[in-house]
Amino acid sequence: MGQVRRRAIGYVIGIAVIILVSAVAYDVGSRTYEPDYSFSFLQSVQFVVETFTATGYGSHAPWESPQMNVLVMLLDITGVALFFVALPAVFLPVFRQALSTSAPTSADPELADHVIICTFSSRAETLIDELDADSVEYVLIEGDRDRADELFDRGLPVVYADPESVAGLEAANVGSARAIVADVSDRVDASIVLAAQEANDEVRVVSVVEDPDRERYHRLAGADAVVSPRTILGENLAGKLTAAARADLEAAIEIGDSFAVAEIPIDRDGPLAGSTLAESAIHDRYGATVVGAWRNGDFQMPPDPEMVLDTGVTLIVTGEEPQLDRLESEATAAVRSFGRGETVVVGHGEVGGIVADRLAAADLPHTVVDTDDREGVDVVGDGTDPAVLERAGVTDARSVVLALPDDTATEFATLIVRDLNPDAEIIARAESAGAINKTYRAGAEYVLSLSTVSGRAIAEEILDDEEILSMDTRIECIRTPAPGLIGETLAGADIRGRTGSTVVAVERDGELHTDLSPTFRIEHGDELVVVGTDASASRFVELFG
Repeated sequence: MGQVRRRAIGYVIGIAVIILVSAVAYDVGSRTYEPDYSFSFLQSVQFVVETFTATGYGSHAPWESPQMNVLVMLLDITGVALFFVALPAVFLPVFRQALSTSAPTSADPELADHVIICTFSSRAETLIDELDADSVEYVLIEGDRDRADELFDRGLPVVYADPESVAGLEAANVGSARAIVADVSDRVDASIVLAAQEANDEVRVVSVVEDPDRERYHRLAGADAVVSPRTILGENLAGKLTAAARADLEAAIEIGDSFAVAEIPIDRDGPLAGSTLAESAIHDRYGATVVGAWRNGDFQMPPDPEMVLDTGVTLIVTGEEPQLDRLESEATAAVRSFGRGETVVVGHGEVGGIVADRLAAADLPHTVVDTDDREGVDVVGDGTDPAVLERAGVTDARSVVLALPDDTATEFATLIVRDLNPDAEIIARAESAGAINKTYRAGAEYVLSLSTVSGRAIAEEILDDEEILSMDTRIECIRTPAPGLIGETLAGADIRGRTGSTVVAVERDGELHTDLSPTFRIEHGDELVVVGTDASASRFVELFG
């Protein structure tokens, strides 16, 4: 019970006592000092109530004795004090609270196979998008009443409870939950993990750590998976560097023994650069099929045949692994020499440090810029100062990685780099998803959001029935039967037009069919391999699953 409600209940009980005492005093006084008094005790109570509420007491007036006149005046003053001073201070907050929406203190008892998220953050927004796309239910636990009410007003399923307590997790139906995500702070998350072990030691627990060195403590507490957002972001920034930084298809999703779906960036020095997708004849030359494409943050499935292949374009392709290897080798111009300053890393915090380490491991020469003179920093200075960037070799660099922790600084640095070197490949970090489009407009080829990348990493730990092609994109590969398509051809079903996804393979009687013609007909027992965005893949399952 809230403090306001407790105060209101106490106030009501207090008024009842005061009315009773006043009625007794009035009744005794009237009998003692008023010889003509002929009212019952109940009528004395009525008189006191009428006096306190200022609704009138003419039936009892006038009083002959001075004692009763004084008592009536005291009752008048008491009534004013009770109803015109205390009432607004006590009951108005109760009325406001009653009229406003309040988050519940427990989840729907029928809620099951859901994800418990402790608590709401930008990472949680991405995770929620993933869960919604897969039709997985979830509930948020928020320990702050105002914050819980705000989330409830937004229409989010939230429970006002302490996420560190067993009772709080039980209020979110932890006994029937699919998973718990602990994402508050390193210490609080460890406490949530311990509470989860006590509440339900069989539920999967995913914990988030800001400091990677604390990962072991979360695992000791019982976490099944530990996600380090900045480590993931650094790995993905390094992985986005073209050429030797991505010399193989590590990010590919294997569908069969040798068939895969991969993401392949276009390098400006490769043989495909400058041609349109139609002119590239990728299927004829390499045997691979292009099913989608990213261009400066915009996704197309299917891609426009007239789209020009240049820096900033990433193709989503399917094919046999040797075909994909050959396509990537030529598309990214992987075999080439690198000179000093080939890549400039601006920012040497946790994220930038990981990028520098991965470049060093790939034997790629690079220059690191940071405001602090520390080990691993080559040029000390402000990453948004053109003179500092020129000194670091940005004007001659092939790639520039902006690993700055501030979105405004990243956007400004992107403008400077693009002005100093119009041909440089700019890969930028963004703290929030809202900064992605602005950074693209500033001139970056790739922008990775900390919240998006880490949110998808959490989703991958929970949604183990799907494969995510890349942490920064929303492309996934699912295997699913499609009873709604039995008897139909791929062309007749118009799967791309109706769902936005693409069927890239069909498994029938243990054999994987990858060379699918428009007349390929779906039969009973077929399992389809579908590639698309989260939303389009979900639409496919809804329509045909």
